[in-house]
Amino acid sequence: MLLGCIGDDFTGSSDLANTLARRGMRAAQYCGVPDGPADPSVEAGVVALKSRTIAPDQAVAQSLAALEWLRAQGCRQFFFKYCSTFDSTPDGNIGPVAGALIAALGADRVIVCPAFPAAGRSVYQGHLFVGDRLLSETGMRDHPLTPMTDPDLRRWLGRQTPLAVGLIGAATVLEGADAIRAALDAQPAPLVVVDAIRDADLMAIGAAAAGLTLVTGGSGVAMGLPENFRREGLLAGGAQGWTGAPGPCAILSGSCSETTRAQIARHAAANPALKIDVDKVIAGETTAAEVAHWLIGQSAAPGAAPLAYSSADPAAVKAAQARHGREAAAAAVEALFAEAARLLVAGGVTRLITAGGETSGAVVEGLGLTVLEIGPEIAPGVPALKAGALALALKSGNFGDADFFAKAARALAGA
Repeated sequence: MLLGCIGDDFTGSSDLANTLARRGMRAAQYCGVPDGPADPSVEAGVVALKSRTIAPDQAVAQSLAALEWLRAQGCRQFFFKYCSTFDSTPDGNIGPVAGALIAALGADRVIVCPAFPAAGRSVYQGHLFVGDRLLSETGMRDHPLTPMTDPDLRRWLGRQTPLAVGLIGAATVLEGADAIRAALDAQPAPLVVVDAIRDADLMAIGAAAAGLTLVTGGSGVAMGLPENFRREGLLAGGAQGWTGAPGPCAILSGSCSETTRAQIARHAAANPALKIDVDKVIAGETTAAEVAHWLIGQSAAPGAAPLAYSSADPAAVKAAQARHGREAAAAAVEALFAEAARLLVAGGVTRLITAGGETSGAVVEGLGLTVLEIGPEIAPGVPALKAGALALALKSGNFGDADFFAKAARALAGA
């Protein structure tokens, strides 16, 4: 294994594995830290954790365990993947995990770049934009678990870690890889935010990262890393085979992002849809068995892609959190989706689509999946995945266009 990656959620990890596979690396996604060695043909291993919103000390411990396993596979470079919208609170995990990895690896001058222009995320003068708006002016300001109220990545990281945070601005990045590397070498700060507004910038940053022990960012900045290994003649080449899965389809959505809510509205207009009320879940009035039974019944029709969702607007989410507590409300819904997923697969569902990082993590853990095969890209950042006979799509809340669910259903069937 050449590149060892640690992802802080399951959707982001599949996004990263997709990026590396499309750039020619034999990639595999591991659901949690594996018990045994990797297949020797794997060139890029992505260990997916569900650590984005847990306590920082737990996130650090899990990330270091993943690092230890990746080091044992012989990795030459390491990558810490977080969301392209930098999802974390001022007490969040990106800074503590990055700091722990830096200490464990003896790394310095570590790139920080969540940019993903294909999905509208760019970094300019150290500030994170979504489209033409600052991150803090988008729906992310109302995220139920990680509200992003400050787009200044240096300031946000400064609240999470005692490590100094530097900046390489767009003027330098536009000069190319050599200029970026020279600026990195001159940086006194161990963490360095690097601007990126185009895919070409990400490729240049990737080239500048050749030989660095640790890189951090969204999946976009990983675009340029495979080429470094290719130049050294280390990549085997050849496409990874993938086939779809025939059979029933079901969709589970827990994301409350604006993007996912629009996708739900579009899909529900032409497909069966079941809204899940958090109050009824906590009261025991809505059970996983009932949700799974409804989805299986609806999936019997030819071409059906029924949807069950707990997604709601920010006001409704905040009200539910006020009644039950943020952690309790989230845990109840995640547990319901995890059990529903088990019942769906046991009931014959072979195509499963999830929306939301926490929902996807709960479903993958609930199903006990260990390794995911990377398939074709459904939308930027969202590949088709396979685990035995089960085909999956794990969608980050903010990814995909309006008819994503229908596209994913077709893609998982092999269309």
